[in-house]
Amino acid sequence: MNEAHMKRAVALADKGMRLGHGGPFGAVVVRDGAVVGEGWNEVLRSKDPTAHAEIVAIRNACRKLGTYDLTGCEIYSSCEPCPMCLGAIYWSRIGRVYFSVNRHDAAGIEFRDEFIYEELAKPFEERELPMVHIPCDGALDVLDAWTNLAGDRTY
Repeated sequence: MNEAHMKRAVALADKGMRLGHGGPFGAVVVRDGAVVGEGWNEVLRSKDPTAHAEIVAIRNACRKLGTYDLTGCEIYSSCEPCPMCLGAIYWSRIGRVYFSVNRHDAAGIEFRDEFIYEELAKPFEERELPMVHIPCDGALDVLDAWTNLAGDRTY
């Protein structure tokens, strides 16, 4: 753990919030001790609900490194990642997450991720967001085609 990287994530959270770009969240992606991507919450500025600090930092790191695979990287976040950001961290193969305040602290200022965590634990038929499974002819064929086209490439 590098305290300077965490302080940078917190400083980015403060900067983005004061600029009015979004909520008070910042993140830094690090590889071999060097910052390769950083960001703050840009939901309000970009009008993009996925523009959370961790997502912005991951996108910037991928762009800088020219890859979607952030194996060997760590992420420093000013707050425990929400379910969406945590999913992106897993998908990007970041190896470790450091965070400062937790989701319960964030809930105290009306950022309530707990609802989503609870919903994900339910079968889709029981979720508040209606989810309807509609099998479609050809859908599995597309997955099979990916297997043939992708070869050894995975992500």
